[in-house]
Amino acid sequence: MRNKYYLLALLIVALDHLSKWIVRVRLPNHPIELIPGYLRLSYVCNSGVAFGFFSGGTSVWKPYVLGTMAVAALVAMFLYSRRMSPDRVLLQCALALTMGGILGNFVDRIFRGYVIDFIEVHIHESFYWPNFNVADSAITIGIALLLIETVREPGVNEVPEPTADRT
Repeated sequence: MRNKYYLLALLIVALDHLSKWIVRVRLPNHPIELIPGYLRLSYVCNSGVAFGFFSGGTSVWKPYVLGTMAVAALVAMFLYSRRMSPDRVLLQCALALTMGGILGNFVDRIFRGYVIDFIEVHIHESFYWPNFNVADSAITIGIALLLIETVREPGVNEVPEPTADRT
């Protein structure tokens, strides 16, 4: 039952790397404006973490620190997922999306030393959101679902404990 959630995580990794492959082949020097003034696809190599944080540093330890953080997050989420009921669909999907996104970017970081980002949201030429990718989107959606899960009414999707017959 729980394996379907891990398949979701692997699907995210596959979609992430397929999209990054297409971007590497088709967009290295040719951005594509999808919605003029708002959305374009452009190839960016991000050696940092989310939103380009830590991309400026050149420490030899940076890849190891970022890799260790990713592995620690993956292990923690995997263990948490194993402890939680597979019937908690929202929680399991949130964890799977987040794990898939982390794993997608982790694979990039291990094999390339950087993460390929390519979705660029901007408002004309005055505001730019940092470029991101499918893995980043999955992480963001997964974290949002985890937040929703934490504020939901207690007892939703939980199996009630059996009560002993006292007659």
